[in-house]
Amino acid sequence: MKAEMICVGTELLLGQIVNTDAAFIAGQLAEMGIDMYYQTVLGDNAARLSAALELAETRSDLIILTGGLGPTDDDLTKQTVAEHLQIPLVIDERAMAKIRKRFADFQTIPQNNIRQAQVMKGAEILKNDAGLASGDFLKHNGKFYLLLPGPPSELKPMFEKEAKPRLAAYLPKNIALLSRVLRFAGMREARLAEILDSLIKTQTNPTLATYAKDYEVTLRLTAKAATEKEATVMLDEMEQKVRAKVGKYIYGYGDATTLEEVVIQQMIARHVTFTSAESLTAGLFQATAANVAGVSEIFPGGFVTYAEAAKAHLLAIDEGQLKRFGVVSRETAIAMAEGARKKLNTDFAMSFTGVAGPDELEGKPAGTVYAAIATSQKTYPFLWQLPGERNQIRARAVHRMFEALWWLSKK
Repeated sequence: MKAEMICVGTELLLGQIVNTDAAFIAGQLAEMGIDMYYQTVLGDNAARLSAALELAETRSDLIILTGGLGPTDDDLTKQTVAEHLQIPLVIDERAMAKIRKRFADFQTIPQNNIRQAQVMKGAEILKNDAGLASGDFLKHNGKFYLLLPGPPSELKPMFEKEAKPRLAAYLPKNIALLSRVLRFAGMREARLAEILDSLIKTQTNPTLATYAKDYEVTLRLTAKAATEKEATVMLDEMEQKVRAKVGKYIYGYGDATTLEEVVIQQMIARHVTFTSAESLTAGLFQATAANVAGVSEIFPGGFVTYAEAAKAHLLAIDEGQLKRFGVVSRETAIAMAEGARKKLNTDFAMSFTGVAGPDELEGKPAGTVYAAIATSQKTYPFLWQLPGERNQIRARAVHRMFEALWWLSKK
């Protein structure tokens, strides 16, 4: 089954919202073994949508449309598809009952909301637990049409509960498709692809694909077999080949795993306490660590010190040293980390100082980051030159620190 996705919404074209629907649907289809070769984003325009449908029908078996199922005049997806296929729209009584209940306190139900109860005649109706617009799943002239609402809070549960089982019913029953995601720290996508070049070029089954995530890279292994057990064995064998080449960089599995979770959970398990002193990142490291449940067991608190006076007062750094070396310096990063650790008597202390931009500071360009990790035995200084805009630089600095902590835990 070859799939194609048409995302409808002028707000997508204008960049007013991010098209997370496309990423979600693509990932779901990949897990099911359905290949998607085309994605199109259109504004709320019936003529262009009809033209996109005509093109999709020449090259795809499954056409997924998202958005345009709402109550306003520019929500025209279902009406356009029905007209294109020459199929009448009818009222789904279950959806209509839900709309009546929603407007029970009103004298009349707006006509536009009644449109949300319309479905194409002959289509399987996809229940919407989070909204009013029903979805459609229709097989017509050898093609499959799947219509889903645009809001992710409605689309995701509808796809998982309603659409996915229906699609699965049309897939081969004697094929098991399994995927495994490996996550890497301290390895960039180009370098990973270079090291795994021989495996990637000769791949057949299982397949390998690198993905650049936010500030890190992942590798997805996918195997097809007659049974899940056989597919698992194939994945295990391929993972061993990957580990033989880059195993020391692998920190975890799965799309949900994050580096900070792995690092903080390791520290919790070892009862290792930490604090941080942040200038450049303004507490972002602490906030990121605090996303991990249980962190309060090992994190007594931290410091945000932008001004020289704050660094001197809160971290007991000599003001003469600050003026001699500057705020953006290796020496200041070391003093911040060591001062924070002594103040709160923790096992570890991390520090950040630098230039987030857009302008340079103390003669150093934006993206210059000095950081440090202080322990009772040793202090580890770092200098990173990070690309991106202001907040990207701050986020990258935090991720680099978690990478450094992860590498340090392996020693």
